[in-house]
Amino acid sequence: MDPAIPVTLSTASVYPRRAAYAFESAAELGYDGVEVMVWSDPASQDPAVLARLAAHHGVRVRSLHAPTLLVSQGVWGRDPATKLRRTVDMALELGAGTVVVHPPFRWQYRYARGFQDQVRELQAESGVTLAVENMYPWKARGRSDRHYVAYLPGWDATEHDYDCVTLDLSHAAVARQSGLELVAAFGDRLRHLHLADGTGAPRDEHLVPGRGSMDCADVLVELARRGWRGDVVVEISTRRDRSAHERHGDLEAALTFARSYLAPVPTAYRPPAAEHHHLPADAW
Repeated sequence: MDPAIPVTLSTASVYPRRAAYAFESAAELGYDGVEVMVWSDPASQDPAVLARLAAHHGVRVRSLHAPTLLVSQGVWGRDPATKLRRTVDMALELGAGTVVVHPPFRWQYRYARGFQDQVRELQAESGVTLAVENMYPWKARGRSDRHYVAYLPGWDATEHDYDCVTLDLSHAAVARQSGLELVAAFGDRLRHLHLADGTGAPRDEHLVPGRGSMDCADVLVELARRGWRGDVVVEISTRRDRSAHERHGDLEAALTFARSYLAPVPTAYRPPAAEHHHLPADAW
């Protein structure tokens, strides 16, 4: 029986370790499943390998993240529309209910013209939830007053009528947006949450929740109060962790944070301080 709000682990949270390590960690720590970030790791691109990992560790693949990041531009070719369809096909093969996708980059103007229609058509055809992720403005190096137009039709998902949305709290921190206000703005369209913290720095940080300044705890409490039905996915950066012990501690702290505030009676939890000095450039 699934918990009311499952807490799952993104394979991106163990980078530069690979998907197999994420499944092992999720099983050991007691996560409710895994979100697979499809990127250069060959296992993340192979549904047969992922199915074996899920069976071996007893941890379901509950969601997939399409290879639509800058770092995954070369995965499965260069056509983003084809890559999105292939991700949905893999979700069906694995029994994953959600595919997360970024909005198109500004140079993908042909893809952008049909993006929203493709997302709706794929969702209708497959029954898989395609949840478009909120992003943030790109700032010019050394200039807080200048921004690049990086996404089409835009980075702010509140300004577009996507049927289903993923709220990433680290992205919201970069954009200087309130998590609670975004929850209210998205309403029933909010289907998926990426749980990570941020300080409002101009670069995406993906901190352990509770180590930044975002309203992560308030968002979790509100979702539990609403009886929200979606996955909370821990998507933190452990890139700078110097040992398996440190990485394990960060993944455990993030899980404890999530479950503390999703409980019917929330319990205050403050994660221990990081054992290393985290820089924004360390984020995956």
